[in-house]
Amino acid sequence: MTALPAELSDLIKAGPLVHLATINPDGSPQVSVIWIGIDGDQLVSGHLGRAVKVRNIERDPRVVLSFDTPREPGIFNTPYAVLRARATVAPSDQAWDLLDQLTKIYMSPDTEFPVPKRPGYIVRYAIERIGGMGPWA
Repeated sequence: MTALPAELSDLIKAGPLVHLATINPDGSPQVSVIWIGIDGDQLVSGHLGRAVKVRNIERDPRVVLSFDTPREPGIFNTPYAVLRARATVAPSDQAWDLLDQLTKIYMSPDTEFPVPKRPGYIVRYAIERIGGMGPWA
């Protein structure tokens, strides 16, 4: 497992939208936009339903996460990160709580996750390789 460089950890804590690529049963890619957080040395995401991305991870844990930094006027190439990881899915009564924590980053500090509280799934991403363009690459 690869450790997160400080610059990449700071970017993730700022709440970039993340493209999660999983593998469909026929081998084709499936991409979803998700919110992520950091728990220790792993990235985590919460999901209330057993959507295609969750089922794909249960079948094949190989995933790719990609996201970019905020755009800056005059900068030709915006830094971005591409993380290859192995994901694990666990049913959890804390999935809504994680999504509520992420709502405060991705929406606003005083906003509650706008879906009724219920069990779901927490996905943990063990990073295997970090690429992209930026100080973490």
